[in-house]
Amino acid sequence: MTQSEAPQRSSGQGADQDAIRPFHVSIPEEALVDLRRRIAATRWPEKETVADQSQGVPLATMRELARYWETDYDWRKAEARLNSYPQFMTEIDGLDIHFIHVRSKHEHALPLIVTHGWPGSVIEQLKIIDPLTNPTAHGGNASDAFDVVIPSLPGYGFSGQPTTTGWDPARIARAWVVLMKRLGYTRFVAQGGDWGNSITEQMALLAPPELLGIHTNMPATVPDDIAKALQLGDPAPAGLSADERHAYDQLDFFYKHGLGYAQEMANRPQTLYGIEDSPVGLAAWILDHDASSQALMARVFDGQSEGLTRDDILDNITLYWLTSTGVSSARLYWENKLNFFAPKHVAIPVAVSVFPDEIYAAPRSWTEKAYPKLIHYNRLPKGGHFAAWEQPELLTAEVRGGFRPLRKSI
Repeated sequence: MTQSEAPQRSSGQGADQDAIRPFHVSIPEEALVDLRRRIAATRWPEKETVADQSQGVPLATMRELARYWETDYDWRKAEARLNSYPQFMTEIDGLDIHFIHVRSKHEHALPLIVTHGWPGSVIEQLKIIDPLTNPTAHGGNASDAFDVVIPSLPGYGFSGQPTTTGWDPARIARAWVVLMKRLGYTRFVAQGGDWGNSITEQMALLAPPELLGIHTNMPATVPDDIAKALQLGDPAPAGLSADERHAYDQLDFFYKHGLGYAQEMANRPQTLYGIEDSPVGLAAWILDHDASSQALMARVFDGQSEGLTRDDILDNITLYWLTSTGVSSARLYWENKLNFFAPKHVAIPVAVSVFPDEIYAAPRSWTEKAYPKLIHYNRLPKGGHFAAWEQPELLTAEVRGGFRPLRKSI
């Protein structure tokens, strides 16, 4: 479904497996015809028996999504947008890794690797590329410029699909360090949310001398006593501040009502044949990541104006469909053995941005304990789980400000 151009060797590398190959997206038209045919042939369930979203993604939302996807949506626009950025492929640890790499025109740009999560992709971060690499065109200063590297996770998008076990966050983190060094960077920073946070924190734990610090929009800060109370279903510990109690309530709701998708993928990812066979099944599975994001996307397909558009949402879902990565992406949950929200004892500088509609809004008190070298903490007025995608201006400002203290190190 894709084509790549002739291999080019990376600077200073002699082995073929270290080559960096230019990459171009080219989806055959018959794949798009088949997609529309499958959408039209969807066998629909009956309408939910409640007036809210407590039973899952409403039938009306999925009906409108499918109608737009089949009749109005144009993948070629997304394809052209992807191809407007320099894309590459390189083999790391036996697996092809796809990545976008945009160098800033400004001198002394800070190299940054940005990692997406599930159910995201490199499409999640496209809106922040130009503001980060070309800040003077977006209200910023040349001194805030970044070189931006955005890889596709193994089993996601155009990266290779692992055929053996072992591709957990720690292994991906090691691959990302190899990637940045292969690109010639001797100093760099890293950013991520969702799996991007887990992988970025694992990079920090590796403590490569090249990594100056990290930024996260989904920090892992939950104290042991909070985690234990949530696990046992006990009341919240006494003495919590208002922010801590709010975070506790958000996590309590998520663990009781929002964790089903993750539990299924962590235990039985291969069972998810439906999302590999049905476009509408895949779309519903992706929309139902967290309650706030699902409600936002439902409003979008109901005609309301939000941070995301219908095309934004379908660009991402269509990428999963066309690359057949519904199940391969789910296996990351099976591979992971880390407690997602538990502090990992990161010892390097960390910048944290808290969006109110994230799965939980990390309080400053928990964040300061989790990251002893906290260099930036800010609570944003709006935004949720897909910060770069939904609120690119806010996240861009946070990344610029968060890493500003580290620039003197390069």
